[in-house]
Amino acid sequence: MSISSENKHIAIVVFPFGSHPLSLLHLSIKLAHAAPNVTFSFINTAKSNQTLFSTPNINIPHNIKSYDVSDGIPEGHVLGDHPFEKLNLFLHAGHENLQKGIDLAVKNTHKNVTCIIADAFVTPSLVLAQNLNIPWIAVWAPLSISLSVHFYTHLIRQKKCPTSLDFIPGLSHIKIQDIPEEVLLNHSEEEQLFSKELAYMAKVLPQAKAVVMSSFEELDPPLFVQDMKSKLKTLLFIGRLTISIASSSPPCDTNTLKPDECMLWLEKQKAKSVAYISFGTMVTPPHHELLEVSEAFEACKFPFLWSLRDDLKALLPKGFIERTSMRGKIVPWAPQTQVLGHGAVGVFVTHCGGNSVVEGISNGVPLICRPFFGDHGMSARMVEDVWGIGVRIEGGVFTKNGLLKSLNLVLEEEEGKRTRNNAFKLKNAVKFAAGPQDFHWVIVVNDGVQVFMKFN
Repeated sequence: MSISSENKHIAIVVFPFGSHPLSLLHLSIKLAHAAPNVTFSFINTAKSNQTLFSTPNINIPHNIKSYDVSDGIPEGHVLGDHPFEKLNLFLHAGHENLQKGIDLAVKNTHKNVTCIIADAFVTPSLVLAQNLNIPWIAVWAPLSISLSVHFYTHLIRQKKCPTSLDFIPGLSHIKIQDIPEEVLLNHSEEEQLFSKELAYMAKVLPQAKAVVMSSFEELDPPLFVQDMKSKLKTLLFIGRLTISIASSSPPCDTNTLKPDECMLWLEKQKAKSVAYISFGTMVTPPHHELLEVSEAFEACKFPFLWSLRDDLKALLPKGFIERTSMRGKIVPWAPQTQVLGHGAVGVFVTHCGGNSVVEGISNGVPLICRPFFGDHGMSARMVEDVWGIGVRIEGGVFTKNGLLKSLNLVLEEEEGKRTRNNAFKLKNAVKFAAGPQDFHWVIVVNDGVQVFMKFN
């Protein structure tokens, strides 16, 4: 792409769920700053666009404009409880829906689209690129190694009850129970459209001019990287896309939150003593698990900062907030990047979403993992068994005793010291990876953890 050309028009096609829109917006912002003469059209649903572009703390360059497409939900349709229903409806709307966004952008800018950069989940965008005879670039926003299981979906389904994925390059540490549930579904009438799209995605990604990984190559098993590079035309690792702006701005419904409230509270705490708890924007733990978490923090001696939506506070034990107010703080939202970067935070209790894991790594904070869905299980396995920077919650679900055991292990016990040291080393590895690229590579192995360092 010639950044001096004023006729270049890049369409950014978004998957409007979870943290995916934020990742694509951050990539768009970086590209727009680097190429100020290029036009960027952000194709997304109205609801998602409104949330992103009304956030005051994110500065949108002049050459990015948003355009709305349908979310695929029929008028009058009442959504059920299935977590994939909204995803399926959006994907079912197909490339015709996205074409309307492209047409609107072309009409508004008077410039034909010359390239499409799309979330890899939105495979209908490939049809658009083929129809326009322009390059298609796919962005993989989840945990990088989770892409591999979609390339090997057929093989995984053929295996009879495999216990591990040691037959997939670089994934020998991953257990079958760690991978996304939709990978294990059989092709049938009942199979979700989203599951079929993921299987189809692996077939079409080799057609992309490039696949962009929202991660650091230094965090991934070399065999995985080698395997992906053999399957794709170009593989680009560009670091975590949301690392500098994720959680920098509160949701629209937290107007009463004082911006510095969390940070002022952390200033009063001892170094590496605070447990920070957050399950992201998409995860709501079951009621019984919220009660177990509450009981654990009421019983332990550690100070805690809990990011919990206001509507969920009613589910906590009666009087819990008052009884723990001297050493605990519950807020409806927290500036996660800043919180994890504060010296008072000693451990991060997380659902293991990709953004949260890399933000924890980037700040050298050990993790206590309670995975829920998607790539969470694979992230948790990497945290505990590959990087050695945290632990999975005992039994896979929150219990009072299980959480207390994990907190004591990470914050006080000798094994926790090794975990904290590993987290510090991995933080430095990511810090070097995010810096200038004119370095030589050296692999340092400590405590079974591969740490990639760079030296002049």
